Amino acid sequence: MKYSLLALCFAFLVSCDLSSNIDNSEPQEEIDYTEQNEADIAAYVIANNLDASRSESGLYYVIDELGTGEQPNGTSNVTVAYKGYYLNGTVFDESGTNGVSFGLDRVIEGWTEGIAFFKEGGNGILLVPAHLGYGNYDYSTIPGGSVLIFDINLISINE
Repeated sequence: MKYSLLALCFAFLVSCDLSSNIDNSEPQEEIDYTEQNEADIAAYVIANNLDASRSESGLYYVIDELGTGEQPNGTSNVTVAYKGYYLNGTVFDESGTNGVSFGLDRVIEGWTEGIAFFKEGGNGILLVPAHLGYGNYDYSTIPGGSVLIFDINLISINE
């Protein structure tokens, strides 16, 4: 019993000492990845010989096939088959050929904006800078500041 109490006191003292080395008084500096993302996307587009367009927000998109159905808006519920990967080609997420359904008002800004460029049956690529994706902070396995690339196929609008 006496050794348990001693161990508990030691653990408490060590944790107090370690926390005193952490400076919580100053917020971490926010990194602006905009310029770096822009340069990285431009280099990727050139290296992969893509015919990409750039929107005012900084989203790049490639329309391989526009599609022939309806065109979604920012609040549409859609079914999309996709593969998400980084500039180096590492895949971080994939839906499979049947796709997944979601409201465009419930996803990253790059998808809300980008999916609306296609009509049902359309497919292409979205090159999403961090400010239209998950921003500066890590999200699940996605590092903060990452450019995200999505091969997308807009299967249907489910309104």
